[in-house]
Order: sequence, then structure tokens, then C-alpha cells
Amino acid sequence: MKKSTVALLAVAMLTVGACSKKAPADLPPPPAGTDTGSYDPNAGQNQVVPGSQADFVASVASDRIFFGFDQYNVDAEDQATLRSQAEWLQRNPAVRVILEGHADERGTRDYNIALGERRANAAKNFLVSLGISGSRIDVLSYGKERPAAIGSDENAYAQNRRAVTVVIAR
Repeated sequence: MKKSTVALLAVAMLTVGACSKKAPADLPPPPAGTDTGSYDPNAGQNQVVPGSQADFVASVASDRIFFGFDQYNVDAEDQATLRSQAEWLQRNPAVRVILEGHADERGTRDYNIALGERRANAAKNFLVSLGISGSRIDVLSYGKERPAAIGSDENAYAQNRRAVTVVIAR
């Protein structure tokens, strides 16, 4: 029995050894017209396109504002965030945005859709008051359908009561 176990191990080792590949001694030349001296595999990965969502998020105080329970008023902190968004929108006059309104999980679906819409419209109205054309801003309410935080506690609720500004791709 010992001989058969040794034989099986030898066959297994030969099989595994036959599957392994050795690196070639010489690598093939690079494709014609390739400048291998300046190759950077990470090139372009961290570049932000002006007028994009990434540019927006990098340039403004925040892409979202938050609301109290059953509220849709824009408070002083939200106004500062929306002012920074308005400045970015003024620098990028060809950009359009969607203001997404959200609510926490409490309340009916219909009620939260309406509340999310009031929140998004409150943010839109403030941006319009700062000189941004209303035709550049669409409003969309998700109500409680797209929570930012999962949970049934005040921390999750607070993160879900929001309006988010999203740049529309050109």
C-alpha cells in the first residue's frame, strides 16, 4: 500500500510540474510606434474632466444637503453648500444638473416621493435665486427608494433625508 501511495504522489507531482510555465528568456519587442521609455500604467486614471461629476464633487463643499425630519427648508449650512455649487455652475455654464430628492424610510411611498420632490425643489429654488437658470436644473424624487445608509436608526435616517446634485453627462 505504501508503494501505491508513493506512486500516486509521484504522478500528481509530475502532473502539477507539467502544468507550470517558465517565463521566456527573451521578451518579444514592443509593438511598433510604442514609446516604452515613458510608459505610465496609471496615466489618465486620476485626471478629472472639467465639467464632469468628478470635477463637481472635487470643487464644491458637498454634492448634497441634508434635512430635518419631515422638513424641506434650506438652512444656513445648506445655503453655504448650495452657494459653492452655484459658483461651480456659473464657471461651467454648459452643464445641466439633476437635483435628486430623498427621504428616510418612515412614511408611505407616496408621501416620501412628494417630500423628496419638495426637498429637491427647495434646493433648485435656492440655486435659481443665486442666478442659475432653472432650465439647467431638473428635479427628480426617489423618496425612500434609494437610501444612502441602510438602517432603522436616527443616524441612517439623517443620511437619507437629502437632496443630491448630479451632473448630467454632456
